[in-house]
Amino acid sequence: MRDVDLAIVGAGPTGLFAAYYAGFRGLSTVVIDALPEPGGQVTAMYPEKMIFDVAGFPAIRGRDLVTNLVEQAAQFNPGYLLGVRADTIDHLDGKPVLGLSDGTLLNCGSVIITGGLGSFSARPLPCAAGFTGTGVCYFVPHLDDLAGHHVVIVGGGDSAFDWALALQPLARSVTLVHRRDRFRAHASTVARVQALPVEIIVNAQVERLHGTESVSGVEVTVKGDGAPRLLPADTVVAALGFTADLGPLVDWGLDLDKRHIKVDSTTATNLPRVFAAGDISDYPGKVRLIAVGFGEAATAVNNAAIAIDPAAHLFPGHSSDAG
Repeated sequence: MRDVDLAIVGAGPTGLFAAYYAGFRGLSTVVIDALPEPGGQVTAMYPEKMIFDVAGFPAIRGRDLVTNLVEQAAQFNPGYLLGVRADTIDHLDGKPVLGLSDGTLLNCGSVIITGGLGSFSARPLPCAAGFTGTGVCYFVPHLDDLAGHHVVIVGGGDSAFDWALALQPLARSVTLVHRRDRFRAHASTVARVQALPVEIIVNAQVERLHGTESVSGVEVTVKGDGAPRLLPADTVVAALGFTADLGPLVDWGLDLDKRHIKVDSTTATNLPRVFAAGDISDYPGKVRLIAVGFGEAATAVNNAAIAIDPAAHLFPGHSSDAG
């Protein structure tokens, strides 16, 4: 049994900012996430995409936002337990005890759930199921890794077109394949990609991946055409979207509304000493934005501090006074 003042379940932007605020409040903190690196959905889905609605930054790349949040929290040395799930919750002497998927038990003063969409996984590319080589990915952590590659992107949503925009200046070629002739992506993004030397193949089905140790080509058929077409490919980006669910959290006894956790104005859930912030939480008038999650993280930490120590003050003081 490991003791910690505050356990934060979810290492996305809200959880990382909560880790900073917990340190500012003098709380020992551990951040838990099933993904192998911090950043949550930002790292997994759009690390290279520009974000325009974070206060103080006219624009900031997703990866840079995560790096800054980790650096901001690092001054207080939070612990990270990555690649593991928070599976169970019990209470011992009124305090939450988390059971993790690796067998670790955390005796917590309080818990803040900042799990975003919950556990999520990429929708698979059907023809990749039997392919044993490399070169198939569902997001691109580092754009430079694909420099000089023939890249085939499969999908018609925002992620597919975002990857096309980001990769076109670096890749040897970019081809986008979609099974319909209409796109889910924002019209302005589609127009930007159409203006680039990116081939867009519609009404097309990816039938087979060629190659042994790695991808060498992608075989597609176009509705109404004759023979299949073989596209050169070093990398296939399957941008087919993600499915999400709350995973083990549904068994914790939380008051849920579909995929969200109901909270009050202090971000408290119906479980003692358990709070929720960010996209996973819900209350009347909720707006799911990173900017809102940052405010909820501060609210959650400061109310958790009182739950841990009733003699503590709710107002944390101004960070500028702390030097």
